[in-house]
Amino acid sequence: MKKLLLPVQLIGLMLMFAFVFSACKMGRTSSGDASQTGEKLDKARIEQDVREFVYPLPTSFEVTEMLNRIGAAYILTLSNPVSNVERYLTEKSKAVNLGIYSADLSYATTYNQKQATIDYMNVSKKLIDALNISGAISPDIIEQIEAKQDNKEELVDLITTTFFDTYEHLNQSGRGAVSMLVLAGTWVESLYIATHISEDTYNNKEMVIIVMDQKKSLNKLMGIMDVVSENRAVAEVIEQLTPIHQIFTAIEDGSITERQMKQITSEIYTVRNQMVE
Repeated sequence: MKKLLLPVQLIGLMLMFAFVFSACKMGRTSSGDASQTGEKLDKARIEQDVREFVYPLPTSFEVTEMLNRIGAAYILTLSNPVSNVERYLTEKSKAVNLGIYSADLSYATTYNQKQATIDYMNVSKKLIDALNISGAISPDIIEQIEAKQDNKEELVDLITTTFFDTYEHLNQSGRGAVSMLVLAGTWVESLYIATHISEDTYNNKEMVIIVMDQKKSLNKLMGIMDVVSENRAVAEVIEQLTPIHQIFTAIEDGSITERQMKQITSEIYTVRNQMVE
């Protein structure tokens, strides 16, 4: 798990992690209305989306090297305290924060924070059980992902199949939106960590690139959530992310201003705090 769950691995990787850990675990047991809208996810489109996420992603070695170069230390207070889990009583808050805790777990694992890793694994398991989705997860999914992490083609196939099967399972039970909520939570927490891991993110070229790259991942996320936007919880999250989406839309490819960076940092702070409260 240590080798797989790379954190601030740039939101893009977290998004990939979300597809698996979240959608996957959340997978087969989400809360959506896709079945009511009559819309279904297209497997070929999902594979293309996953491929676009996976292929630009750095390897675990490259991520570790990058974190060492920029001197980014592990900051426990960046993560959502495990004690907050008792606050989450609705399906929406449980799903979103499962995604958030997934990102926190990845963050702790990347820095080899043993106790934090155990804590976030336990709290994630608690939410998985609370959402009644534990039985829908393949018991060896982590091992499968870890075994394929260096083969991007096989990883694309695994993630695509896992997400598709998971969503279909949830959709059949009328809970297709839950996986989208988990995915959104993971994306938000990942961007939050990336923009707050350093006091001077804008002057760190590698972190700036990571943030800019989230324009594409956010576009994908918004598009995926739109499939089940008739679900009230998903619609609320789309509304929360819209201001950030608008900022990213205004960013020209390969360029971002300090003002835009500050806006993103401020907006993600606001949204993330709303989600963990």
